[in-house]
Amino acid sequence: MTLRARLEAEARAAGFVALGVCRPDSIPEAAGRLQTFLEDGHHGQMGWMAERIAWRGDPSALWPEARSVIMLAHSYAPDHDPLDDLDRADHGAISVYAQGRDYHDLVKKALKRVGRWLIEAVEGTAEIKVFVDTAPVMEKPLAQAAGLGWQGKHTNLLGRGFGNWVFLGAIFTTLDLPPDAPEAEHCGSCTKCLDICPTDAFPAPFRLDARRCISYLTIEHRGPVEEALRPGLGNRIYGCDDCLAVCPWNKFAVDASDIRYHGPHRAPPLEELALLDDAGFRARFSGSPIKRIGRDRMVRNVCYAMGNSGSARLKPVAQALCEDADSAVADAARWAVARL
Repeated sequence: MTLRARLEAEARAAGFVALGVCRPDSIPEAAGRLQTFLEDGHHGQMGWMAERIAWRGDPSALWPEARSVIMLAHSYAPDHDPLDDLDRADHGAISVYAQGRDYHDLVKKALKRVGRWLIEAVEGTAEIKVFVDTAPVMEKPLAQAAGLGWQGKHTNLLGRGFGNWVFLGAIFTTLDLPPDAPEAEHCGSCTKCLDICPTDAFPAPFRLDARRCISYLTIEHRGPVEEALRPGLGNRIYGCDDCLAVCPWNKFAVDASDIRYHGPHRAPPLEELALLDDAGFRARFSGSPIKRIGRDRMVRNVCYAMGNSGSARLKPVAQALCEDADSAVADAARWAVARL
């Protein structure tokens, strides 16, 4: 059995649903797209994207000794239709990826397993570095260059063999592995992902304006959300799955790689979250990617959801937050009270 076949077998054993190889310098066009994205201001408050643009646009600069990039996909496909949670107005809709354990921990552990196997298989003649969404690595263009799939019109990666419910991980290595052919785009004339967006965050197919994206607004954006966009948030309090959920390629989605992705944070009652203090927030979301936004941003989002709920029962809950120590929470609470 060839090294590649053995590598793929080890990746499957570690829970990955797809593997491909590319060169670190295989995405020269990605730098230009990123530059345009930044120049248009579509990154909003995510200044860190511009700060390390040289590394993002040229993965070979991140680790010059690397000769190959092994891209892997880890499925987190939901066991329910995420759009169903949007009908539960007095509950908060949380993105599928954040309903269970933090994917950084689960994917990195699986990557390290594969990486250790690779070093042993070549008898220590190679070095590796693993990355999961925490370094200036453009995983989606690299995954397309490695043949895993393509960036759809919603700008997320999707593949013919697994849909778009996947996390991406990268193993950079000094080992010179034969690269795979890049994948072509297979969206055709479909525009379902663009049409469903509640806030019109796609100025054109294959382009995203993060400043209008609910995932950005509820996770990355600091301070009050523009009032015109608040009704579009609905009851989404952490992320948004609309464009992912309607993709027809999900008919090929495979079961989640780890049952821990299906966790306890699906559609919690808004009233419970509104009452959280800092300690309560940290305790409730320990081990979850949600913990990174902190109590204030979560409760701000909950206030917007209460204002959109149409539930008069939640008005006293919002009123109790109108003088909150965090100005964005207080502003959101007053907006919710006025709406209710």
